[in-house]
Amino acid sequence: MSKQSKNPETIALHGGDYRSDPATTAVAVPIYRTTSYQFNNTGHAANLFALKEFGNIYTRIMNPTNDVLEKRVAALENGLACVTVGSGQAASTFAIVNVCQAGDNFVSSTDLYGGTVNLFTHTLKKLGIEVRYADPSDPKNFEKAIDEKTRCFYAETLPNPYLRVFPIKEVSDIGRKHNIPLIMDNTAAPIICKPLDHGAAVVVHSLTKFIGGHGTVIGGCLVDGGNFDWTADPKRQPLFNEPDMSYGGAKWGEVVPQLTGANVSFAVRARVCLLRDLGAPLAPDNAWGIIQGLETAPLRMKQHCSNAQKVVDFLQKHKNVDRVIYPTLHKGVVGDRAKKYFSGGNGALIGIEVKGGVEAGKKFIEALKMFYHVANIGDARSLAIHPATTTHSQLSEEELLAAGVTPGYVRLSIGIEHPDDIIADLKQALDASGKPSLKAVS
Repeated sequence: MSKQSKNPETIALHGGDYRSDPATTAVAVPIYRTTSYQFNNTGHAANLFALKEFGNIYTRIMNPTNDVLEKRVAALENGLACVTVGSGQAASTFAIVNVCQAGDNFVSSTDLYGGTVNLFTHTLKKLGIEVRYADPSDPKNFEKAIDEKTRCFYAETLPNPYLRVFPIKEVSDIGRKHNIPLIMDNTAAPIICKPLDHGAAVVVHSLTKFIGGHGTVIGGCLVDGGNFDWTADPKRQPLFNEPDMSYGGAKWGEVVPQLTGANVSFAVRARVCLLRDLGAPLAPDNAWGIIQGLETAPLRMKQHCSNAQKVVDFLQKHKNVDRVIYPTLHKGVVGDRAKKYFSGGNGALIGIEVKGGVEAGKKFIEALKMFYHVANIGDARSLAIHPATTTHSQLSEEELLAAGVTPGYVRLSIGIEHPDDIIADLKQALDASGKPSLKAVS
């Protein structure tokens, strides 16, 4: 591939340096089902373990199949390096613990996936890491929450259920004044948004969703933008500036650029420390499955976005819909952010408030025939779910309201079927939701 190409359709097929398998000249990426790798000699083995040279050691840490996927996703996000892990939740966890340790804190947007709220509020708290939530409607809220122990900011590009596009550059600029990196979960907006171009330092994905795209494999990744100076303020980023005695006293912010010639300290530390110690690797079979999805992700995203806009236009006119939630339907500065940060579409996720509350919402879900009722987003198929009783059900009433999950809210993930068929299914289900039940009639 031409190194100058920035077109996602080309990157998805040719990104990285893979052209063919060196052993067989096979064009398709092989699945390397191996736990370990033969060292050339004792010196070669010693150099690999000492990070004096880079290569394959053990599949928990790296694998040639994963390597192709990692290079393509990094290129797709305009990043320098990528580390794949077993799930999107693992990616979020690794992103935080790669910069935070017990006694530290980080500031997160209030607009988050429910599982991430649980991770941050409860599990990380047990590890001694404090989350501080900031409402992204005003970027200055992030600055108000920091202190000398704040290590990073975290947010989702397109969080559901609010579907309010995050103020990436505004918050990133605040963070960089204090040497605090912004970590962006870009799961819901691959291809159409490039957070690293707007100042984010790290991007994470649930590869399970739009990039994998077929509901067949689970995976996650962290992309290092290579644009953050981890050594500018040693007190702010101790994990990158203090000796790591688990790796011979290495100071990651210094040693990685020296060894690699690239500013990828975040990615290397996540790989050689966290994958080494905590595990959670992405299996090469799953990496291969995600590569198949990645190859068509740019084309699918175009269809997802085109279909979603047609569905939004339909839903706004239906009598049994109280409200439609979509990035471009927000008023003022929040709505303007979709224009600022998105290119080529506004995403596949739509929220609706079905007229009639919880019962009408249930009737609508159960009346759908083509849509799948599943706990996922980003499939090629169209999906629907009631978050208050499923994806966000473990949250308290206060947390639900903070997350924007009302009792009657339904989330739609619009697939790549023909838009007429998608709309027809929604219409018959919405019509059914407004009909009185037999019990009510009697």
